[in-house]
Order: sequence, then structure tokens, then C-alpha cells
Amino acid sequence: MLINGAWNDTIARGEEYKPWSWADMHPVMKLSSEKHDQSFIVLSGDKGNSLAFGPGHNYDSYKPGDGGTVVISGHRDTHFEFLEDVSLDDVFEVTDRNNNTTSYVVNDIKIIDSDQQDITVYDDQAEIKLITCYPFDAVIAGGPLRYIVTAKLI
Repeated sequence: MLINGAWNDTIARGEEYKPWSWADMHPVMKLSSEKHDQSFIVLSGDKGNSLAFGPGHNYDSYKPGDGGTVVISGHRDTHFEFLEDVSLDDVFEVTDRNNNTTSYVVNDIKIIDSDQQDITVYDDQAEIKLITCYPFDAVIAGGPLRYIVTAKLI
């Protein structure tokens, strides 16, 4: 409720609004998938403080509309659990704080070992990367494997 209110204030005023006064994050975009009946307010940062409340935007990646890779992370057993059911050609919508919505189509799904390979952020490819831990049914969380869904701007 508070996060949705902060998002609505952000859209209405075009400025960053925290969901509560002591919050160390704020809403930066909305991520939706009609096919999977999912809609999330994406928060600034992709560390534990943000991910406890929803998906988080990686500070080292681009923001929507800036032309590069937008990296969004979420927990495999909560907000991004549905990624297991995502397929090639699925569509995601991203709404920025100026209330501009863009669509992305899934063009790649892969698993990487984060100890061996970094997440690639491109300066010249308008895309989103949705990232969560893998495997989805792991008993112990926090291993090095990452499930990455990449979708290019339509």
C-alpha cells in the first residue's frame, strides 16, 4: 500500500517519493506481464533492503528510455517465482516515472554461474534483464547460479 502510494506520487509529480520517511529506496518503474498476471513496482537498488519489498533496479544499469540494458532483480521464491514459467516471445511492459510505457519481448533465457560470468550491461541495446537465483526449488538460497530472462525493446 505504501509503495503503491509512493509510485502514484512519483507518477503524478515526476519526482522520487519514498514509501515511508526512513526508507532507503524509492519506486523507479513498474514492471508488468499480462500473460503471467503479474505487476510489480520496481524499487531503487537490488540489495536486501529493496528486494524484501519487491524487485529492485540495479544502480549500475540503465533506466528505461535511456537506450541501454535495464537490470531488474527479484527473489526466486517470491516476486520473481513466475520467471520459471516465462517463455520466448512473452511480452513485458515497463512504465517509467514519467508514465511512459514501453514493451519488451523475451528473446533469451539462460542460466549463468555468477562466480564465473558477469551480467552484461550494454550501452547500445534497449533491453531488460530480469534476474533471480536458480534453481527455483533450491533448499538453500544464495548459490551462484542466476536465471536470466532477457527481453528486447519492441
